[in-house]
Amino acid sequence: MKKVLIKNAKIVNEGKIQEGDVFIEDGIITEISDSISAKSPDVHIFDAEGTYLLPGLIDDQVHFREPGLTHKENIETGSRAAVAGGITSFIEMPNTLPQTTTMEEFQKKLDIAAETSYANYSFMFGGTNDNLTDIENIDPRIVPALKLFLGSSTGNMLVDDEKVLEQIFKKSPVLIAAHCEDEDTIKKNLQECIERYGDDIPVELHPKIRSEEACYKSSSRAVALAKKTGARLHVFHVSTAKELSLFTNKKPLKDKKITAEVCIHHLWFNDSDYAKKGTYIKWNPAVKTKKDQEGLLEGLLDDRLDVLATDHAPHTKEEKKNVYTKAPSGGPLVQHALPALLQMYHQGKISLEKIVEKACHNPAILFDIEKRGFIREGYKADLVLVDLNSPWAVQTDNIFSKCKWSPFEGTTFKSRVTHTFVNGKLVYKNFKHQPFSKIAEQLTFER
Repeated sequence: MKKVLIKNAKIVNEGKIQEGDVFIEDGIITEISDSISAKSPDVHIFDAEGTYLLPGLIDDQVHFREPGLTHKENIETGSRAAVAGGITSFIEMPNTLPQTTTMEEFQKKLDIAAETSYANYSFMFGGTNDNLTDIENIDPRIVPALKLFLGSSTGNMLVDDEKVLEQIFKKSPVLIAAHCEDEDTIKKNLQECIERYGDDIPVELHPKIRSEEACYKSSSRAVALAKKTGARLHVFHVSTAKELSLFTNKKPLKDKKITAEVCIHHLWFNDSDYAKKGTYIKWNPAVKTKKDQEGLLEGLLDDRLDVLATDHAPHTKEEKKNVYTKAPSGGPLVQHALPALLQMYHQGKISLEKIVEKACHNPAILFDIEKRGFIREGYKADLVLVDLNSPWAVQTDNIFSKCKWSPFEGTTFKSRVTHTFVNGKLVYKNFKHQPFSKIAEQLTFER
């Protein structure tokens, strides 16, 4: 499928919606116009009448669990779920087994993805208390960012040596992406709950344990360190309204040195949902109050929050069914993030243009991703068609993540992804993946 013509689509791109046609040749968008005719019989024509054409989403925060934790997910199954959700490029996290804290392990992941991924791919490099030399030697053309865990989510990837941390901020050749929760605050809160409840702590106390204080204390410290050292800092999965005071909307994204993002689950759920969902919505940072949920949406709309992501982090059902202290945090989200955002559009909470800005354009700008994230002539043809009026229910038999469950199970979405194109090739159509071929590409960065 070297030549593709998408006709009669409502194109959502760069703050506008307009009807038109898009011509693709050899994986590149070569023409965008009100009307394009097929110039040869070898053109594959897709009539998109009644649907909306979006740039493929770029998810800057996924955990596909390979290597070492592949009973939960792997790059193949995670990327299959991603393209079913309109995500055509992903950046995967370093807390695998072994961890991605050397270029040797980084290359191993690239090799796996080259053979198995349905979506374009890249991987963050992980920082620790003792790999500063490796960090200094990162190649910024192939590494999108350095991931730092400043909270207890990931055990021995916690960077808690203040002197080392300052050196990392000073010397990292790439943007620093940080998980910000204060370890001491969390430990204190957790110990108090264990003393009262033992291991079977009510999950409703999760946002009290991983509290607003823990989040703000860590994120404010990271922001202060970035200002002191001049580092580029991106704060992952902001979960409290209080943290919004740390970020600005006074300048365009391309000029910001300190940025932040919000994840789908912190926009969709609040602490009233623990009673029904239990540990299935146990995430780090925790889903917090309705006030936080509403504040995060406000921060997204007014541009204090720059990016939408998933933090897709699947575990098995058996693991999630454990008592509080043994149930891991995280859940599968890549397949249902865009349908959830489109549901919020139907609810009048967010526009289609803003969804595309935050989930497609802005990740490309933030990470300097080469020729993706926009519907532009000369750009890679990573594209998604969505039908805004085609209801479907999330159920086990239409979940593609290897873990085979979703926090959205039982939800009926009004909109669906009908087609996903990666580098101009149709990879997914109406709950069916097309025959696998090595069409996905490694992301490159214009630096």
